[in-house]
Amino acid sequence: MNPRRGDQPRVYWAEHAWVGGALEPASLHQSVAITAHGGRIESVEIDVPDIPPGADVLAGLTLPGLANTHSHAFHRLLRSAEPVSSVEADSFWSWRDQMYQAAHDLTPQSYGQLAADVFTEMVQAGYTAVGEFHYVHHEPDGRPYDDPHAMELAVVEAAQSAGIRITLLDTCYLRAGFGSTTVSEQQQRFSDGSAAAWEARVEGLARTLRGRATVRLGAAIHSVRAVAPDDAELVFRWARVRSLPLHAHVSEQPEENRQALRHHGNTPTGLLMRAGAGDLRAPFCAVHATHLTDDDVRAYGLAGSFISCCPTTERVLADGIAPTGALEAAGANLCIGSDSQSVIDPFEEMRAVEMHQRLVSGRRGTHTPASLLQAGSVNGYRSLGWDRAGAIEEGCLADFISLDITGDRLRSVPAELLPSAAVLAATASDVHHVVVNGEVVVRDGVSVRRPNGPADPLGGL
Repeated sequence: MNPRRGDQPRVYWAEHAWVGGALEPASLHQSVAITAHGGRIESVEIDVPDIPPGADVLAGLTLPGLANTHSHAFHRLLRSAEPVSSVEADSFWSWRDQMYQAAHDLTPQSYGQLAADVFTEMVQAGYTAVGEFHYVHHEPDGRPYDDPHAMELAVVEAAQSAGIRITLLDTCYLRAGFGSTTVSEQQQRFSDGSAAAWEARVEGLARTLRGRATVRLGAAIHSVRAVAPDDAELVFRWARVRSLPLHAHVSEQPEENRQALRHHGNTPTGLLMRAGAGDLRAPFCAVHATHLTDDDVRAYGLAGSFISCCPTTERVLADGIAPTGALEAAGANLCIGSDSQSVIDPFEEMRAVEMHQRLVSGRRGTHTPASLLQAGSVNGYRSLGWDRAGAIEEGCLADFISLDITGDRLRSVPAELLPSAAVLAATASDVHHVVVNGEVVVRDGVSVRRPNGPADPLGGL
């Protein structure tokens, strides 16, 4: 690998590459020269007869970078958590109590180190961007830190140290549940006290984060359980005026739907649409959406909303399976997320979207490998507010990954079937090179930022 100095173009030569996808349909090509400059792809040349002098060689299959649209980095602490009681008594709600305890013990320093480990695992797995759904804002008793953005900066700087692009989805969390007006003792560090106070804090955070090339700010409401309709409307308006992405957990459990109907006479989706989720001027992403009505599905389709599917977490928490076929047919845009970090593998998430539909429908092919790649790349980036991204195409962000095709999973696959095989058979361990913002951040499967284990996550770029 030849070192470069300054902001000079960098050339990559890909043995096989999935070219296009943002503006034009993607297709597989051989011997592709990709020039990156200023964090974006300057040019893409196909069927290049010889490897350009000084080019970084990407053997195997090169794909667009993959976006993890829903992450709670600290949930990795629960990766090995077992049910707290008998299988019959355990549920999402008892798991939630374990999550509250894990959140209680975090400090900016410990969270920064943990997040750096998680983000390094992500980028080594092939994720080049992450949407961090962040709601651990304050001291455990709810008091702001001396630096009110200490937790947010710990997470952002951990992402920068790992080399992954991040959209920090700063989350509003104001009440313990339907019928409540305040948070519980366990939830105090999540809450700003009011939507207006959340807005004031996030305005300051926006100024603090300005100018970081691989960082974006977005907004979220935790759920309609945790944010009342009037407060949700304020958060939606704040994001819409600034054209920022907005995310929310939606209908993750049937009980959430029952309580929404009981207290507000509408489904969570209906409440969100009233608050502004259907406004086409800003992207809205419904996370999980595992228990939707037909009207909910139509609403997301008409709005062109994004749906963040997190199949491995949805299995772990017994959440259910989103009606992804109906959602896509209605006009919604699917994307993927690792959520609780029970598994960090974008290929597992992509293929699970299709495999889950096979189980519930009894038929194959609801989602094609190409559409799943689009969910993992272009759609995911769009849901996180990144313009022209998730594709190997001129003008797009220079984020891409290369898979080893000499290993057991991909070695015997005909070249023309490699993109399909990547979705249906590859794993995170097949990723050997990762480029983010035009720079190599993973080489031969190992992070070049932290090749010998954990480093100071607050060191920045």
